[in-house]
Amino acid sequence: MIEYPKIETLLNRDEKTFKVILGEWRLPEFAYLKDLPWLFTEKVDGTNIRVIWDGQTVRFEGKTDKAKIPKPLLVALKALFPLEKFQSLYPETPMCIYGEGYGPGIQSGGKYRPNVGFVAFDVRIGELWLQWNDVADVLNHLGVDRVPLIEIGTLERAIELVSSGFKSTWGDFPAEGLVVRPMVDLLTRRHE
Repeated sequence: MIEYPKIETLLNRDEKTFKVILGEWRLPEFAYLKDLPWLFTEKVDGTNIRVIWDGQTVRFEGKTDKAKIPKPLLVALKALFPLEKFQSLYPETPMCIYGEGYGPGIQSGGKYRPNVGFVAFDVRIGELWLQWNDVADVLNHLGVDRVPLIEIGTLERAIELVSSGFKSTWGDFPAEGLVVRPMVDLLTRRHE
């Protein structure tokens, strides 16, 4: 299964300070779509994980095929995604579930909970990325948590939230950030 595509930042950054430049959109598509509704989910500070079900076996990969998965996280993933679960729920539907492994020793993921865990943010079946509600349906069937939905709003609202800061839905600490996706999945001219 493919690696999760890079998520582009909304605004250009100053080359020296690396701070975003308000009003200077990174892509013309963002400027064009800025007033339409987008889904905002909480960014989780962890390690990118792919759960790959090929119809026969379940395997776990990091962001790349060469990435190393911490042993406690691998143990947690095997418990959360036993082969029998996929065989009974999706016997003929190979898929890739994308998410974040988090917990003590994984980035600053220990703030989310005292033990290692996994939260999903996307699902791909064949060449098709599932829509947000379909992602929720698959994850609900599998008994897997989905990244928290913060709100639906414009890109200007997303910038406002991140600029002012907001509390995590996981506890009494600042959120890592937002991931925004259009209500209707779209591709740029470069198929990104």
